[in-house]
Amino acid sequence: MKKGWLTKTIGEVCDLATGGTPSRTKPEYFGGDIKWLVSGDIKQGEIFDCQGRITEAGRKNSNAKLLPINSVMIALNGQGKTRGTVALLRTQATCNQSMVCISPKPSSGLLPEFLYANLHGRYEEIRRMTSDDDKDRRGLNMGLVRSIQIPIAPLAEQQRIVGLLDEAFEGLATAKANAEKNLQNARALFESHLQSVFTQRGTGWVEKRLGDLSRISYGYTESASAEKVGPHFLRITDIKGNGVDWDNVPYCRIDASSLPKYKLEDGDIVFARTGATTGKSYLVSNPPESVFASYLIRVQLSDTKLLPQFVNLFFQSHSYWDTIRAGVSGSAQGGFNATKLGELVIPFPKSSEEQMSFVAKLDKLTAETQRLAHLYERKLAALEVLKKSLLHQAFSGEL
Repeated sequence: MKKGWLTKTIGEVCDLATGGTPSRTKPEYFGGDIKWLVSGDIKQGEIFDCQGRITEAGRKNSNAKLLPINSVMIALNGQGKTRGTVALLRTQATCNQSMVCISPKPSSGLLPEFLYANLHGRYEEIRRMTSDDDKDRRGLNMGLVRSIQIPIAPLAEQQRIVGLLDEAFEGLATAKANAEKNLQNARALFESHLQSVFTQRGTGWVEKRLGDLSRISYGYTESASAEKVGPHFLRITDIKGNGVDWDNVPYCRIDASSLPKYKLEDGDIVFARTGATTGKSYLVSNPPESVFASYLIRVQLSDTKLLPQFVNLFFQSHSYWDTIRAGVSGSAQGGFNATKLGELVIPFPKSSEEQMSFVAKLDKLTAETQRLAHLYERKLAALEVLKKSLLHQAFSGEL
């Protein structure tokens, strides 16, 4: 600890308050003029506004209370990685019981911005106060928050550190925004070329029903097993992004007579027929011995002049997704079946060479987009390391 610095618990130097939720059975308690925060609002970093609103009657008939401006808010719980996240409250607001407002006492000599930066840099440490398991959803509580120890530098030193961190974080935010913009541009370029393939058709194109061009079938029904009891068992959840990590795909039992019917082959296209990813497709390429599960539909092209790679491009187009959405919304089960899939009309050039030309061009753009995505991820990781390093230096007196 640097000379002149003190260590205090939050409970010693801050006033703490939480909030409440007005009765949901009273519609007159909601939709008023009073801002009402929930844990999801804390991801803003600095809170100037929120969607939630309650009325004065709602405030008076609940534990929601007006919180001091320029306090530090911390999420006690919430979805995903919300627990332990902090933000600066820059507006008059109330909150529900999933958050705690931390307001430095006037006599503490503690700047809210200094407190915020310290807690922000200790996110993982604070989450571990309830569990070492990141999947454990047990929340923080007022007692735990009060017990957190805070280094307190002399006021002038706090102001200097906050100023340096603000300047550094502004630069990091700009670098992150530039990386995101480059990635968005690459994805937009791919999307533009993809749509132009199907909207700016030349001569020699035809349109045919997918059912007339292929064999369409449902997958195999069986329980997945982590043990190698048979071939790999490809499920909807195994298709992540545009790929499959076969090393993590489970196995299933299947008798020898049924295997040929469900065995995946190079060039097959599987299609999610239900759930949140309905319509998502995957082009199978050189798979290990595997079968596909019953919530997938397989398309096997029977027309040798139609390339599966080109059909896979169509399965990413706007017109395809418009059809899927219309089909799903008109289904009581919220899915898309083999009959509807067979009725899809696919436009394509009769020349397989022309099809391959489109595929090659878009494959090149895909590779460039993936390259930029990897660069972006590495840059984000490097920026996060730099941010943590700056925060460590700041609160160890090295900045």
